[in-house]
Amino acid sequence: MTRLTSFAAGGGCACKIPAGQLETAVAGLVGTAGPEVLVGLDAGDDASAVTLRDDLALISTTDFFTPMLDDPYDWGRVAATNALSDVYAMGGTPVTALNIVGWPVDVLGLDILREVIRGGMDVATAAGISVTGGHSITAPEPIYGMAVSGTAHPDKLMGIDQAQPGLPITLTKPLGVGIFNNKHKATGEVSLEAVESMTTLNKDAAMLAVKAGIRAATDVTGFGLLGHLYKMCRASGVSAELDFAAVPEIPGAKAALREGFVPGGSRRNLEWVREHLHAPGLSEGDLVFLADAQTSGGLLVIGELPGYPVIGRTTALTNTAQPAVITVR
Repeated sequence: MTRLTSFAAGGGCACKIPAGQLETAVAGLVGTAGPEVLVGLDAGDDASAVTLRDDLALISTTDFFTPMLDDPYDWGRVAATNALSDVYAMGGTPVTALNIVGWPVDVLGLDILREVIRGGMDVATAAGISVTGGHSITAPEPIYGMAVSGTAHPDKLMGIDQAQPGLPITLTKPLGVGIFNNKHKATGEVSLEAVESMTTLNKDAAMLAVKAGIRAATDVTGFGLLGHLYKMCRASGVSAELDFAAVPEIPGAKAALREGFVPGGSRRNLEWVREHLHAPGLSEGDLVFLADAQTSGGLLVIGELPGYPVIGRTTALTNTAQPAVITVR
């Protein structure tokens, strides 16, 4: 099998531009938003949302990345699952998707690309939507993802700026896929549990959250649990407390971390949030685990969802003039 991961400097969501650098680059670039814009560039939400009718909002998002797995079909499935997740994180229902492809045609055969796209289409079929087009370019690294459109009721949208203090924090997938993807790239070893996690749609969790009337959610991807939680707390004006023992782990992830399989993105995530973190008694390895750069991770929900673990709670800011703090015990 062709080692697809050897063609990428960083795989999956770990290849994201670091959060701090990205925020510096786009600071102040919020554009012009008309009254139809419900969610735009301001808070750094998972997707955009605009009003089409009083009872209908259009959700738009795009997500693509380099391979984190050597199997092209599985890479396609993961990339599609990840792209659809942004719509689910907003409480929406995907309607259609477009493929995004960058391909080094001189070094990788189009038969491999076909398998990538087949994986993405199979996930779209499982989600009940059609892939209706796309765009491709030649590129030095293989890239695949999707632009996804979805719908939601404007009054039921979930966002990162809607968290209230005193509520449970729920995480719907275990952490560790970034660690396993790093190990896979180094050794070729595949974690079937990690692949299963990355290819599981967040559809059911999103439907539960909307039914429960939850207003604040995001999905945990390249900025890690700590990074995405911090973004939510900052946007909402709250702080958070996490119970480290309650955070679910893909079996073997912490052991792989101790073996030295750490994505560079996970360390960058930790450095970005460290000044907002209070974690007495936790080791550096524990913190890297919480900052692990996830690909196609679960939903981080402010509220309780039956069947999913509660990992902490939101708290009020002790001083509204001070930034949000994440306390981990």
